[in-house]
Amino acid sequence: MIQVSPSVLSADFANLGRDIEMLNRSEADYIHIDVMDGVFVPNISFGFPVMKAISKIAAKPLDVHLMITDPARYVNEVKDCGSEIMTVHIEACTHLHRVVQQIKQAGMKAGVSLNPATPVSLLADIITDIDLVLLMSVNPGFGGQKFITNTIKKLRETRALIEATGSSALIEIDGGVNLATGAQLAEAGADILVAGNFVFSADNPEDTIASLRRL
Repeated sequence: MIQVSPSVLSADFANLGRDIEMLNRSEADYIHIDVMDGVFVPNISFGFPVMKAISKIAAKPLDVHLMITDPARYVNEVKDCGSEIMTVHIEACTHLHRVVQQIKQAGMKAGVSLNPATPVSLLADIITDIDLVLLMSVNPGFGGQKFITNTIKKLRETRALIEATGSSALIEIDGGVNLATGAQLAEAGADILVAGNFVFSADNPEDTIASLRRL
């Protein structure tokens, strides 16, 4: 069964506690937290005070995705917020191997994310060291964008790389996920689907999460 990591970027920030409690009740596997700095991506989301507040009431593991420059500066802060997974962008890390080791030394699982135009081949020398590959299926920075269909090809390439190297990394997809695109991603080998707008704009978000898990 595919795993689901709803993104609170699309939650109602005026009722964030209520939405986290909904995710606690749901079949969600993780709570996805998108951190944006207005530099690496053209938007600002929220920082560590909000993440700590979420961690106090979250019953699901936190899946933190840093869309920021120089993410290595914040490994300890992310750990202190109770994160199980810390994902950084390959495009934001000059010394990616070092950052991955810092994340693991802090006791978290290490994820590496690729933007839509970044080739999967760049993962070749790090794939056996990481726990997660996050493929962006939209250009990062905003929720509610249309799914980029080339992601299916990149997903298959990533799955082939993982199998060829014996890596245990999971593949997560973020952006434009709904039941139609989710079914294609599940068939192509995705392990985790991030869904924001599709979940939080639904009449019944818990049923929507359950439907995604059964793809």
